[in-house]
Amino acid sequence: MIDRVKIEVKAGDGGNGAVSFRREKYVPFGGPDGGDGGSGGSVLLRANRSEGTLMSYQRGGKRFNAEGGEDGAAKKMHGKNGKDLVLLVPLGTLVYSLTGGGRELLADMVADGQYITVARGGRGGRGNTHFATSANQAPHIAQKGEKGEQASLILELKLLGDVGIIGYPSVGKSTLLAAASAARPKIADYPFTTTDPVLGVVSVGDRTFVLVEVPGLVEGAHRGVGLGHDFLRHAERTRVLIHLLDGSSTNLKEDMEQVNKELTLFNPELAAKPQIVAVNKVDIPEVRERVPELKRILKRSGLLLHFISAATGEGVASLMMAARLMLDTLLPNTSTGQEVKVFHPKPQRERIGVVQASGGFVVSSQKAVSLIERMDVDNPEARAYLWAQLSRMGVVGALRKAGAVPGDIVRFGRIELVWD
Repeated sequence: MIDRVKIEVKAGDGGNGAVSFRREKYVPFGGPDGGDGGSGGSVLLRANRSEGTLMSYQRGGKRFNAEGGEDGAAKKMHGKNGKDLVLLVPLGTLVYSLTGGGRELLADMVADGQYITVARGGRGGRGNTHFATSANQAPHIAQKGEKGEQASLILELKLLGDVGIIGYPSVGKSTLLAAASAARPKIADYPFTTTDPVLGVVSVGDRTFVLVEVPGLVEGAHRGVGLGHDFLRHAERTRVLIHLLDGSSTNLKEDMEQVNKELTLFNPELAAKPQIVAVNKVDIPEVRERVPELKRILKRSGLLLHFISAATGEGVASLMMAARLMLDTLLPNTSTGQEVKVFHPKPQRERIGVVQASGGFVVSSQKAVSLIERMDVDNPEARAYLWAQLSRMGVVGALRKAGAVPGDIVRFGRIELVWD
């Protein structure tokens, strides 16, 4: 099972606006009629309960592109908008954005149908109809489409289950899951039989719940020893824990304390989850003889105690009923099925910076760069429009203050302009 993948997403670019003029019979001077470009499609992640793993993103490539918008056309025809790209992920997927060498949690996809927009499509460029003025009634300029957003994402799956079975390797977790549900995990008498979490649905009366067997825990798991973090990440998502112990162990209490210690060191909230203690293998005569002794040893823990045999099924039904009753006392997981809103603080007002560099001046202004990237700078008419807009934005004033004069080279991002 693949439970962590890195993918690249790219939203569609907006279509270009059109430069066009009406050509009508008996109308010698038709006006501009260039249509706008269509908006690019966005990239969305949607939680879907039918998805079980992130394997498809490992096999199918790691870059995903949404459809771009079409260019505008004559007769004020608007270009077609690009289709959104919807990527399905399993419930329990954490979505991280990789920014500045770190990562930021964008969403925790826990509800079926819940979605998040991870890259927004670029806006379509405006056609030349938008640039007509009383002084220029036949503009030969139009706007290019805006580039779509792109992002590097980490998708990390933490399985969603109601009850998790925790314990050391080979205490019988797989056997208990098979006895309690229809799941058929691989079972063998050696450590780490289970290397991936396994889920099963348990029916108790008129209720069902999801039982998760997660890989065995060893000392040092909070540091990644053994199956460490893989185990602990999945255990975080459960609401109740069944702490399974091997009744044949000579250090039963120490085993339980060590597992709980690992939970606490990894995440104190994980150790605070409600627990039911189940001592397994009472079908073995030596273990059954020790039941009174084990009750005395474990009674001090204050936890709900059960003695079972996962191999024969003895006590399993009672254990599952106890788990169901404990779940009934807890608040259910919330499910909204709505869009996850990601809020980022916005700067109050962009400060325009101008520095003198070799061969000219460099302007730092994202608004100015975005404006220039969407215009044909080789078109003299477009350049005149740009400098008028830059003057209104305060860029021209900042250039004069820095010592620039007409004829100097000015760099905006990757684009160089000669100040006309």
